[in-house]
Amino acid sequence: MNGWKRKEVSTMPEKMIFSKTEYDRRIRHTKEQMDRQGIEVMVVVDPANMNYLTGYDGWSFYVHQGVILSLDSDLPLWFGRQQDANGARLTTWLPDESIFGYPDEYVQSRYTHTMRYVAQLLRDRGLAEKRLGLEMDGYWFSARMYLTLQEELTRATLLDATNLVNWVKIVKSEPEIACMRQASRICKKVMRTAIEAIAPGVWEKDAAAMVSAAQIAGTDGYGGAPPAIFPIMPSAERTTTAHLTYDPDRQYSRGDVVLLELCGARHRYHAPLSRTLFLGDPPDDLLKTAEGVVTGLQKTLDFIGPGVTAEEVEARWRAAIAHTGVVKPSRVGYSYGLNYVPDWGEHTLSLRPGDKTVLEPGMTIHFMPGIWLDSYGFECSEPVLITESGCEKFIEFPQQLFVKH
Repeated sequence: MNGWKRKEVSTMPEKMIFSKTEYDRRIRHTKEQMDRQGIEVMVVVDPANMNYLTGYDGWSFYVHQGVILSLDSDLPLWFGRQQDANGARLTTWLPDESIFGYPDEYVQSRYTHTMRYVAQLLRDRGLAEKRLGLEMDGYWFSARMYLTLQEELTRATLLDATNLVNWVKIVKSEPEIACMRQASRICKKVMRTAIEAIAPGVWEKDAAAMVSAAQIAGTDGYGGAPPAIFPIMPSAERTTTAHLTYDPDRQYSRGDVVLLELCGARHRYHAPLSRTLFLGDPPDDLLKTAEGVVTGLQKTLDFIGPGVTAEEVEARWRAAIAHTGVVKPSRVGYSYGLNYVPDWGEHTLSLRPGDKTVLEPGMTIHFMPGIWLDSYGFECSEPVLITESGCEKFIEFPQQLFVKH
């Protein structure tokens, strides 16, 4: 290999987020899924999945990086840019012989491609003729990556392993849930910060800055991580659609609806929460919408529990709001947890018709019945943990339309 490697044997970092036993469990379950799907080797390039399997946590995913997992090897292999190799030593449990840094000639090059380096790494390990799983439909895997591997590994069988690790991640361990509880406490503080900061005459940019600061500051006991999604806090007519952020050149005005889809994060584990604020005297139709959505949310939360399917949850929500005239054609929730930009969702379970996924204890779901109408929007969501007997809200925060006169 042309990549530089330090010769000394590294030890496990002193401050790992999870124990080696926890990482062994994750790898064991991932290999089980690989074996079921006929995959002998997997190249994991999603940064959240890399983190899940090894602990790697660097803002280096703008270049090619990944973890190679083989059924025949106890140790994964990490590959990434040479200057990021020490980041792997600092954040993962991997020994030095499992860390490979490639030289800068591969970085965003017109003349070669990092997958040539990866192909050689596979050849050197006797893995070039295996059934190779790739995260084909992810943000971090490109057509050129696929074509280069196809060209280099002519005797390998390239298989689609999209979301394989994501489905392993869907059931959280107790240490993961503990992280998410910490993220929830951060989120509660963040939501309070937003509601207290927003008022007529306040610049939207100033409120957004306070929200971002609260996300990073965390609590008195521990700090926060930057969430995978920037604070979603549109106002006025911008609330008629999803996923808009603040207007940097606008001040809040009396009569504004403000949607707040905010989050706390701890070690890349998330806790999202949505609420709606009105500045002034809310109109009757908004009050009626809010009442219908909140009632439907509460009735649906009472229904959610182990053994229920994702589509049955959506059907219960639809039945709960049928009398209100409110219609929500999009999904009403999804699995969430460990992730990086641009999404805290796990791209697995969705609460919508046709999803037969059976809920299990340890799953974490953002129940998100957001409503976007022609003149305004309304959001009131809950992040929940599936328990042995039902579901538990991660965050205790009033379920209502907030009003500031």
